[in-house]
Amino acid sequence: METDKKYSILIVDDDKFLSEMYSIKFSERGFVVETASDGPTALSKVEAGLKPDIFLVDIVMPGMDGFELIQRLKEKNPESKQIIIILSNLGQKEDVEKGLGLGADGYIVKASATPTEVVDKVLEIVGSKV
Repeated sequence: METDKKYSILIVDDDKFLSEMYSIKFSERGFVVETASDGPTALSKVEAGLKPDIFLVDIVMPGMDGFELIQRLKEKNPESKQIIIILSNLGQKEDVEKGLGLGADGYIVKASATPTEVVDKVLEIVGSKV
């Protein structure tokens, strides 16, 4: 699904290699990409005025995990129309349910999707929300 709207995305992942790879894939599809290596960095970027359309959040990160980051984002701006999608290797049913229960709009398991499929899935989730 190609889109005319230029979406902005904040990729929050402590794995520098993966973060750069996803940045390239999303940029190739016309996204405006920002990255953060952890939850506190993502929160400080948001507090500094960054308003991405989409947050792509890993769960397992040092300091603050993705679940806590999602909780904090939702607390700070409960009326936000920003789309939060979890991208994690944690694929257990409990993890998926916890993430969606905290307000995530989608959940993608890294190991079961290529970077191109991740971009397609993000666009699919965004398309279902707008």
